[in-house]
Amino acid sequence: MRLVLLGAPGAGKGTQAKKLIEKYRIPQISTGDILRKAVADGTPLGKEAKVIMDKGELVPDKIVLGLVEERVKQNDCKNGYILDGFPRNTAQAEALDKMLNDLRMPLNSALSVDVPKDDLMKRLTGRRTCKSCQQMYNIYYSPAKKDGVCDKCGGELFQRGDDKEATIKRRLHVYDAQTAPLINYYKERGILKTVKGIGSIDEIFKNVCTILESKK
Repeated sequence: MRLVLLGAPGAGKGTQAKKLIEKYRIPQISTGDILRKAVADGTPLGKEAKVIMDKGELVPDKIVLGLVEERVKQNDCKNGYILDGFPRNTAQAEALDKMLNDLRMPLNSALSVDVPKDDLMKRLTGRRTCKSCQQMYNIYYSPAKKDGVCDKCGGELFQRGDDKEATIKRRLHVYDAQTAPLINYYKERGILKTVKGIGSIDEIFKNVCTILESKK
């Protein structure tokens, strides 16, 4: 199973990825993780990326793609992998497809976790975090027993800056503009599979497995 995960911020991709890793025993490939590791290990691509990052610039697609290529060639990817956070746009998707086809390791599926915009806003803007123990709550779905007070340690709950409504709207706008077109890209290639990201984590995961294992 060679899989790309798609979905807006708050769709629950990360949660489903962890369960897929456990069930199918394949690694999750996060470009952020492999980039940090390459820099820490001082690999040729890591050194090249560090120079760019130290300037405060974005690491170009060519380097990110090279890191992904190095990662998928490793032994633990022989039975498959889950790509999360890459590609972010159709240009990256086209380059990724070419690279994987050259390696004779084309993607099997692109799984889109679909959640209505209103639900995404509630999931993200409703998050509250304990200042003391970092326990997470959601004022809509899993509120603390006492407003603003952590059930676990009695600490003060607060809303992170990146969970404010204006910030969330910007993040979703960026997703719609840059990443959402990937859904059409993979649909045209006949490998798009969509799951509704509504319900319990286990219910969603059961549907994910059914969809991924379907031959259609």
